[in-house]
Amino acid sequence: MDRRRRTTLTLIAGVALASTGHIAAVTISTIAAAQLAGTPSLAGTPSATTVFGAAVGSAVLGWIAGSRGRRIALTVGYLLAVTGAAIATLALIAASFPGFLVATFFIGFGNSSSLAARYANADMQKPENRASAIGLVVWAATVGAVIGPNLVGVSGAAAVALGLPEVVGPYLVPGVVTTTAAILSFILLRPDPSELADPASRASEAEVSAAGGISEIVQRPAVAAALVALVAGQVVMTLIMTMTPLHLNATGHGLADVGLVISSHTFGMFALSPISGRLTDRLGSVTVIFAGAGIIAMSSILTFVAPADGRDIIFLAMFLLGWGWNLGFVAGSALLTSGLGIAERARTQGFADALIWSSAAVASAGSGVIVAAAGYATLGLLGLAIVAVPIVVFTARRAALRVAAQPTSRTLIPDGIDVVGEA
Repeated sequence: MDRRRRTTLTLIAGVALASTGHIAAVTISTIAAAQLAGTPSLAGTPSATTVFGAAVGSAVLGWIAGSRGRRIALTVGYLLAVTGAAIATLALIAASFPGFLVATFFIGFGNSSSLAARYANADMQKPENRASAIGLVVWAATVGAVIGPNLVGVSGAAAVALGLPEVVGPYLVPGVVTTTAAILSFILLRPDPSELADPASRASEAEVSAAGGISEIVQRPAVAAALVALVAGQVVMTLIMTMTPLHLNATGHGLADVGLVISSHTFGMFALSPISGRLTDRLGSVTVIFAGAGIIAMSSILTFVAPADGRDIIFLAMFLLGWGWNLGFVAGSALLTSGLGIAERARTQGFADALIWSSAAVASAGSGVIVAAAGYATLGLLGLAIVAVPIVVFTARRAALRVAAQPTSRTLIPDGIDVVGEA
């Protein structure tokens, strides 16, 4: 089998396995936290520590990837997630809430590895194919989104059969599947994906030695624009998505309705990733980011106007929110790879993911405060304002973006402005 194809399949398998373990664990985290803390007011704390762990993990794994390679970085992230699951098991048995929070922090590192895998696959492709490579790996998380929650009941029953608390069960899942992801990554990612990079995109020795620091790199037009698009999309998605289940429940909708709406959201987030990648390679990152921002804006408007009994409108809004996020995420990730040498990519991408997850943590915490103060519909107005930011930035910096990325393709910004090679 071709080495690049084998590496891609390994990355996909790792993300599918790790996301299954991650989602199985986080699905039960609020219930486990409420039991340990003795109050529902702290039930959301593990979600925050998991997101914080993903943010720290992204920065750490980016540094490891830059110095030791993608294979070691991905393996370390997956193993730390397994360690977190083991600590969670012990904390639940010992009824230790602080120990459980430490565990969920390390579980977040597994998500960091799953995110970093998209860039590892992009490294091996020519610039005009990178977005498709990114979309393919992001799609693999669909497996975890579907299978992970369905393993909660089965694993809980297995834990009871072993004489353990039922809530321990979902934390046994990463012990099997995420460990497998770590083993596959360590054994099969040889040579390192960075060593299989397209020769035309590899940095020269001079570029490696002259590679600037993060503070210099993020000021480059393509990098700065990609960061704005990625963070804005993540903030709007997190703001609205976090409070939607609570809003539905508070307005008289049952758990079946909640599950249906969230399923439409996760389908939009992951299942359409290969399409987003192909569109980006064909039309260019800038065009697809504009499209994603427009779809998120539509979702925000629907969120604002949806009546209390408007389940179907919210269903559509959440699907559009997931799809718009996916378009911006895939296209923004592809834009982030352009114009960077191999030596710069890993740490810049790690910094970007750390920034994305940090913003997600703030948005998640702030969404509840906003709803309590001004109502659910306000999230739609706020989302509309935030998603306008990348549109303004991309329009204002169109001249710089025209020459910032690698000259491999041509596309048009929606004003008829020619942009070179930002795919």
